[in-house]
Amino acid sequence: MPLAPAQLRSKLGGVIAFPCTPFDAKLRLDLAGFRKNLRRLAEHDLCAIVVGAGTGEIHSLSTDEHLAVVKAAVAEIGGRRPLLAGVGFSPQTAIDMAKSSTAAGVDGILIFPPYYPGDPNDDGMHAYYAGVAAATKRGVIIYSRDYANFSPAAVERLATIPNLVAFKDGQGDLRRYQQIIARVGDKLHWIGGAGDDLVPGYYSLGVRSYTSSIANVAPRMSLALHVAAASGDRATVDRLMREYVVPLYAFRGRRKGYEVSVMKTMMDLQGQVGGRVRPPLNDVKSEEVKELKAMLGGWKMWL
Repeated sequence: MPLAPAQLRSKLGGVIAFPCTPFDAKLRLDLAGFRKNLRRLAEHDLCAIVVGAGTGEIHSLSTDEHLAVVKAAVAEIGGRRPLLAGVGFSPQTAIDMAKSSTAAGVDGILIFPPYYPGDPNDDGMHAYYAGVAAATKRGVIIYSRDYANFSPAAVERLATIPNLVAFKDGQGDLRRYQQIIARVGDKLHWIGGAGDDLVPGYYSLGVRSYTSSIANVAPRMSLALHVAAASGDRATVDRLMREYVVPLYAFRGRRKGYEVSVMKTMMDLQGQVGGRVRPPLNDVKSEEVKELKAMLGGWKMWL
């Protein structure tokens, strides 16, 4: 049985993995490869897995493809880990995706900001998130990213949505996040969602969950980073950041979209199914693949 909202919230301490969605050479969805990757991922002690989200290239999926990804994940994970689906785009599309994902058997919904060409106001944004949340009985998480950059007062109001259980920060503005947490307190569960490289900052605020794209390649490293940061083992955190995380994120920063492309290439290099990225993202340049292969050579203890 899927988890109730309170049950989902209780399980969200630790590492939340965001699997890539594999596409073949012709950019077709590779569900067999996706399930192969999930089998490996589910062996690790992750607190949740979110499919069809940012690292899963939600922006490039049709609604039918998104549902196929969700159904494949539900079948493969089989309740071994809490499973969530990302939803977004227009309000109605997000509602439809939330309904279909709920019917498919997910434990929760991660709500992306709506597509909007301007700067929406707090009332409109609240109506959007409340409307999507009302489309499911599962627990929902709001993903603050891009222009969905909320004030503490706006988050306090969002916290009144009955099945909202957590807030994922994707802004990386620790000052703002600190203000939000101070105002809203334990009404929501707080997630560090701007990258593995911000774990030291997030955990200094008392956050004890983070979303990891590194988990696609080295889930053991992601889990070690969480344990060290949560226990205050600064020496281990500093070493992991210096030797692995910071160099990787510097590489990913070379080109917009490389946060997905690089992880897919590293997955291919270690025998998983990463595959290509769909436009508007770009595949890693051929001359850079050797650099990533060399980087992975130093990751052997974590693979």
